Amino acid sequence: MTTYKLHYFNGRGRAEIIRLAFAQAGQKYEDIRIERANWDCIKNDTPLGQVPYIEVYGQRIPQSMTIVRFLAKQFTSAGKDNLEQARVDSVADTIGDLSEIYSKLIHRERDQSKKEEGLKTFFKEDALKALANLEKLLTTYGQDGPYFLGNQLTYADIEFYNKASTLLNADATVLDNYPKLKRNHAEVEKQPKISAYVKSRPQTSF
Repeated sequence: MTTYKLHYFNGRGRAEIIRLAFAQAGQKYEDIRIERANWDCIKNDTPLGQVPYIEVYGQRIPQSMTIVRFLAKQFTSAGKDNLEQARVDSVADTIGDLSEIYSKLIHRERDQSKKEEGLKTFFKEDALKALANLEKLLTTYGQDGPYFLGNQLTYADIEFYNKASTLLNADATVLDNYPKLKRNHAEVEKQPKISAYVKSRPQTSF
């Protein structure tokens, strides 16, 4: 029986998409949460001096989206063939571009006034551009289905759910002009295993 161990801080952050992927697959894993006070003692023993990483098959695999793509292939949520996988990856990379901009503002900008101005610009410009692109991809690839591959839920839908939930916490109206994305978020949230996990997960500061 394959065993999985996930190593990350005691927060959602970059590991939450991994936890959601495990939840949707119904896969048990060891959720190893590192306290910040212990990080300096642990850091040099990680694959790249950073987290998250997983342990599986005696190997340690770093990089959050590499892990997610690996798990998606393990649990058949990456697409049925190479073309479908490329479509799913293109959606995931588009979400990743948006996430990177947002993360820089939230975690790297120390000046509070600059952060506030940056977030205003983000929601007026960066978020709108990325969401419009994602709405196009959902229309093109998903056609009339609720997911980015129509009626087939993939890791890209879970990734969008995770990122959109973060954005909605900051601006409850962010999806109002994107009805297909709004539907997608709602459909993923209704998945029984996703819903159960979200309701039971630890409440953390990030």
